[in-house]
Amino acid sequence: MARQSVTRTARKTLPELPVVDDKTIDFETIERLFFAYRDFVSDPDAILEKLGYGRAHHRVLHFVNRRPGMTVADLLGILRITKQSLARVLKELIDTGYIRQMAGPADRRQRRLYTTLAGRELALALSEPQSRRIAAAMAEFSAEEREAVRRFLEGMTGSQPAMPLDAKDEET
Repeated sequence: MARQSVTRTARKTLPELPVVDDKTIDFETIERLFFAYRDFVSDPDAILEKLGYGRAHHRVLHFVNRRPGMTVADLLGILRITKQSLARVLKELIDTGYIRQMAGPADRRQRRLYTTLAGRELALALSEPQSRRIAAAMAEFSAEEREAVRRFLEGMTGSQPAMPLDAKDEET
C-alpha cells in the first residue's frame, strides 16, 4: 500500500497588533542603523570566523578585556543573557586560552574573569577596525556633535549599562 503524505501548514496566531500609521515610522534611520550595524560587525566577524567563533565570543572578550576582574554575574548583567547562554561561550574562550577565571579574593565561590595576553590581543584586533570606522565617520564632527552621537546611542539603549565601563573597581 502506498503511503500518502499529508502536508499541513502550521498557522501561527499573531497577537493582536495595534494599528500603526506608517507615516510616523522613521524608516530611513532604522535602515541606516541596520546598515551601520552590518558594516560595524563585518570586520570582526571575518576575524572571528577564522577562529570558529561568533559575535557572542566577541562581546564576552570585549567586556572582559575592558573590565579585568569582572565577575561572571557582572558580565551576565551587562550582556543581559542567562548563565546557560554564557556558559558554552565562556568555556570555549577559557579552554582556548583567551580568558582565565580566578576565584575572588574575599569569596572563593566568586569567579573573576581576565583576558590572557592572547585574549587581549584578540580583543584589540577585533576593536581596531571598529574604532577606525567610528573615527572615519566622525572625522569632521565637532566636540558637540560627537557628544550628540554619544547621547543618541545612550538614548537608543533605553537605559544605562548595568555597570559603568569606566568605573574603577574598588574591590581589593
